Amino acid sequence: MPLTPATLTRHELIGLPARVAAASNQDLVGIAGEVVMETTRTLSIAASSESRRRTVSGDGERVWQVPKGDATFEFTLDGDDEQVVTVEGERLVARPARRTERTGDSKWR
Repeated sequence: MPLTPATLTRHELIGLPARVAAASNQDLVGIAGEVVMETTRTLSIAASSESRRRTVSGDGERVWQVPKGDATFEFTLDGDDEQVVTVEGERLVARPARRTERTGDSKWR
């Protein structure tokens, strides 16, 4: 199944460029970078210091853990025409392996 805006929630998110478009915690809004890890309830986004107003020490990159259920994410899909897909985080709350299932009684079918 190819990665399209319609199938994004059924795919692996690690490696995709992402941005926090909205969140109940306003400190998380605007975080942008690459998804480096995913758990049932969080996305870990490696964000460069340019994506935030705060200064980040070290190599200029910080990994932010963002609660899925309390945020809205924008994912950028590369291709001939770069597309930005907005996803309510609540739709992503599930074990990654369970969310990406293709068969069975998965609610992600």
